[in-house]
Amino acid sequence: MEHATLEELLAALGDIRRSPADEGSLVLIVSRPKIGAREVLESGELDRAEGLVGDTWNQRPSRRSDDGGPHPEMQLNIMNSRVIRAITQDADRWPLAGDQLYVDLDLSEANLPAGTRLAIGSAVIEVTAQPHTGCAQFSQRFGEGARKFVNSEGGRAVRARGINASVVSPGVISRGDSIRKV
Repeated sequence: MEHATLEELLAALGDIRRSPADEGSLVLIVSRPKIGAREVLESGELDRAEGLVGDTWNQRPSRRSDDGGPHPEMQLNIMNSRVIRAITQDADRWPLAGDQLYVDLDLSEANLPAGTRLAIGSAVIEVTAQPHTGCAQFSQRFGEGARKFVNSEGGRAVRARGINASVVSPGVISRGDSIRKV
């Protein structure tokens, strides 16, 4: 499979920077029911204890938590849909990035600092301070250019690899829902 080059991805920064700042849309919902598996959902339930119901976030160990268990500030992984579109034009490959929510919204730290609350459907989530970093699998699936892009100065400025969030108020979310600052 041919992957996007670093140069192609850097050229996409202009479009990524034009993502809506205050209100965007939920483009894709992906559950990870077990390691390596992905399920694209039309709608899902966000729960304060479980995160995205049906996802295995609450069963995954984390090197960042004190006890090695699931990190409470990493319930939800969120990626900008314009970034993943630049990385792969094949929408069927988007879920391989490993994020649960793909949104058309400016995820930059300047726009969404830790503590920012976002309403999606009937739920509210909060951006956490935990950085969302790429893993070896990300590079394997999308190529070295994608890894270099998300770690580049421009990629870090727009949080190209995405953000982490936690559920504040449970509720139902659906593809196409508005996602907005509250």
